[in-house]
Amino acid sequence: MHLLALFAIILLMPTAAAANDLSADRAYALAAEGKLLLIDVRHPQEWQQTGIAEVAQTVSIHDPAGLPAFLEKIRALADKAPDRPIAFICATGVRSDFATNLLREQGFTHVFNVREGMLGSSAGDGWLKRSLPLRACQAC
Repeated sequence: MHLLALFAIILLMPTAAAANDLSADRAYALAAEGKLLLIDVRHPQEWQQTGIAEVAQTVSIHDPAGLPAFLEKIRALADKAPDRPIAFICATGVRSDFATNLLREQGFTHVFNVREGMLGSSAGDGWLKRSLPLRACQAC
């Protein structure tokens, strides 16, 4: 098989990550019921610009101390609710996908990505367009 054709097939194949995606609506419902720990991984400036999902915790993937500090903060939140699944949200699903994969590499098994993000993406309209509840960024 030609290398370009093989590459195209691989790109079009559904990934396991797609099975671990949540819509913004579903993430909101589960987090509001206390069944999901939703974490916004965007930059604090983004939190100020748009607000934060009402049910989300904030842990920026842009931590000045790097990814080890980010992981430490995630572990601290997860330890408070070890039985709850964790979902990440960012602007359009790219950083939240990275965070999801990073946690899986660390041994977390119930990790999800809100792929449509806050702003929307090819996966959906996003938190803001769906008019899901927001809160202001306090001490960002």
